[in-house]
Amino acid sequence: MQTLFIVSILFTACAQPVHNSCAVLSDLSGKMFTFPVESNTARVRLLPSRVNFTSVTVCLRFRTDLDREYTLFSMASRSNTDDFCIFKKANKGRLEVCTRGKCIDFEGLPDELNTWYSSCATWDSNSGSTQVWINGNPSTTVVGFQGPLDGAPFILVGQEQNNVGGGFDAAQSFVGMITDVHMWDYVLSACEIQRFASHLNFTPGDVINWRALDFTITGDVVVEDSQLSRCSHSE
Repeated sequence: MQTLFIVSILFTACAQPVHNSCAVLSDLSGKMFTFPVESNTARVRLLPSRVNFTSVTVCLRFRTDLDREYTLFSMASRSNTDDFCIFKKANKGRLEVCTRGKCIDFEGLPDELNTWYSSCATWDSNSGSTQVWINGNPSTTVVGFQGPLDGAPFILVGQEQNNVGGGFDAAQSFVGMITDVHMWDYVLSACEIQRFASHLNFTPGDVINWRALDFTITGDVVVEDSQLSRCSHSE
């Protein structure tokens, strides 16, 4: 009876994501993370299925009314706090992708406030080829860091890591909604990226999978129904 009681307490704690830090494994299809206020605490840690990478693709959807800089995806390790990061600069239409501390700015991208965007970033270790895709449309390809990413990754959405798992700055925090976060250990094909952007069937991430997500929430983050869900014509 005592063992059952302890398990019950743990389950109840995990059912209360807001303001708690608790690991869960969930299918978040039709859900989104909402970051309602600027802070240096609100974040979601994503626990990956593997730790070493020779290529990376990260895709997610987001909406915000921020006109300042903010982070969309932050992966740090003991080797570098910017092992793989997607960062929106304050300049209109500018997105920064960093791999092992080598950062590349992509300019002239779609950038309107209060608009949903499907964003993907790809990187290949052999060539260093780095590219971003917004709503299924590619940027130019730029050569970035060349070489594998090794070391245990610490992955967050909502905050930029200035040291591993910490060093947060509210002025770089994300405020808005994020959904459909996936990560692959290879460069996703153009067709797969376009299928993701068009809400069609695509191969889910093999490192981070929104449909089977291992994550912890800390601070003011709400899991709620996605506003991207399609309504049936019969309703």
